[in-house]
Amino acid sequence: MSDPIRVGLVGLGTVGQGVLRVLRNNVDEIERRVGRRLVVTHVATKDLALNSEPLDGITVSDDALASVRDAEVDVFVEVMGGYTIAKQVMLAAIARGKPVVTANKALLAEHGNDIFGAAAAAGVAVGFEAAVAGGIPIIKAVREGLSGNRIDSVAGIINGTCNYILTQMTMKGQGFAEALADAQKLGYAEADPTFDIEGVDSAHKLALLASIAFGMPLAFKSVYCEGISKIGAQDIQAAQALGYRIKLLGLTRRDESGVSMRVHPTLVPDDQLIARVDGVVNAVVAHGNAVGTVGFFGRGAGGDPTASAIVADLVDVARNLGADARHQVPVLGFRTDALQPLPLLPIAEVHSSHFLRLSVADEAGVLKAITSVLAESEISIEGILQKEPREHEDASVALITSVVQESRFETALQRLLALPFVRDGVSHIRVEHFRD
Repeated sequence: MSDPIRVGLVGLGTVGQGVLRVLRNNVDEIERRVGRRLVVTHVATKDLALNSEPLDGITVSDDALASVRDAEVDVFVEVMGGYTIAKQVMLAAIARGKPVVTANKALLAEHGNDIFGAAAAAGVAVGFEAAVAGGIPIIKAVREGLSGNRIDSVAGIINGTCNYILTQMTMKGQGFAEALADAQKLGYAEADPTFDIEGVDSAHKLALLASIAFGMPLAFKSVYCEGISKIGAQDIQAAQALGYRIKLLGLTRRDESGVSMRVHPTLVPDDQLIARVDGVVNAVVAHGNAVGTVGFFGRGAGGDPTASAIVADLVDVARNLGADARHQVPVLGFRTDALQPLPLLPIAEVHSSHFLRLSVADEAGVLKAITSVLAESEISIEGILQKEPREHEDASVALITSVVQESRFETALQRLLALPFVRDGVSHIRVEHFRD
């Protein structure tokens, strides 16, 4: 029997324990695929108190950097999270010529160009399937499965916390705060949920997807980012009445003008499959010029789904140990010397439909004035909903526009807000129809 492939595990939280569990539970199946066993021989962790996995026969250290420098292993798995130490761990492993597998989307989105550049220079692999959409193999699908295509767009639900909150608001009529509290009780949201609910987590993932889809360097700082904390029950209800559901989407597109990258709440027609993806499930759709539209969905978070993606990367690394780096799949799908900086479009230049909900005084001529402003701006209306006022409430108008450039819509919106009968409490959400 061939010697086992030795794995060093840096981090032993929920995901790290999941990696240990998957490698043990599926050891025979993995060996059939690789021809050698994958065995964790070293673990680095600051806190063993929460660990529930057996560590017999494993060398344990509380110094991550020392473990990377000293451990005799074949590949490292970084699942400690964070930026500074995690980056040092990855660069130290690469400097030793060791492949690295990680689930750290924040680190890669912010510092991936440095890390991937170092890996390319050293001729070692970096696996990051688990960094986007948990157990869904979307990185491999876009990078390898769609490599015969010019990819035009990638979009999807890539944060399970936000999808759970919006599902609860839609299906159970909960308010945002109540749905968030439930998500925290169930472990779907952190005590500080800012990265999730304000869209930052999705933006990290979208930056990675855009890079592998279009063959460009990572550009996280160019991702437009807007969260779900301002979505209210009236928005949910108006969207449903118009035939839509609200989802937090990450969307990136490439056309002759450049690449747009944006994360924001989005109205999706309720007859679209992605609109029916509920709970903590993730879903991603991609469009290529040869294949058309393809979709992927599954569990986007949790120890075992994320560990599944990490172990898949370990299998790839194990198969390629000792192989010439020139014959391996490039980390971003394109040769390093072929990555091209592309024009990055600000949100003002993006074209989309828009949902607008206005609180207005209950008086004659309101609807005519609103439609006149939009018509003068050459913006047509595809759907409209009027709500009569209840006692002590204003009336409301909700509408969906045709596709229009953001800057033109924003100019029209400012004119609408200046109308004397428009009250505070405007709601503006973009709309996507996913038409090829």
